[in-house]
Amino acid sequence: MSRIGKLPVTIPETVEVSASNGVIIVKGPKGELKREFPRDIKIELKENEVLVAPKGESKTARAMHGTWRALIANMVKGVLEGWSKQLELVGTGYRAEGSENNLVLAIGYSHPVEMKAPEGIKFNIQKTLITIEGIDKELVGQVAAKIRDIRPPEPYKGKGIKYIDEVVRRKPGKAAKAQGAAA
Repeated sequence: MSRIGKLPVTIPETVEVSASNGVIIVKGPKGELKREFPRDIKIELKENEVLVAPKGESKTARAMHGTWRALIANMVKGVLEGWSKQLELVGTGYRAEGSENNLVLAIGYSHPVEMKAPEGIKFNIQKTLITIEGIDKELVGQVAAKIRDIRPPEPYKGKGIKYIDEVVRRKPGKAAKAQGAAA
């Protein structure tokens, strides 16, 4: 049985959780999240806790046990505090402009790249730093990954869009290889 799945999810006072007909709804100060859960999972609501348990001993039920406990914990944290990811633009002349729900990137292409924020996502832009904020962890990560895929960091000069905590492994160029071989 999952060690993570056994742990109860504590519900703060400002968050309200309800589960019925295969749907769990989490409401909090930042918004509301809904998610359908599989038949193999049993969700039990106590006073200020949510307990997740597998129905039966099937392989899928045991596999989904810990996953669904983590998803519910992420939903509770999202409606309480929210989630965010930060991206950094690295490169001469690379810049980001826009508002909370529209992003325009100038990243070395012949045209500016525009991206609209899906519902529930906000962009916060400071020079070469883009912060993606929202209550759904999965959606925040997906939007950050789409932005990074526009121009991922390259290994020779490190130019591109990278996560703030990402380390780009650099490679030596042709000139550095030739000097190393001659010595």
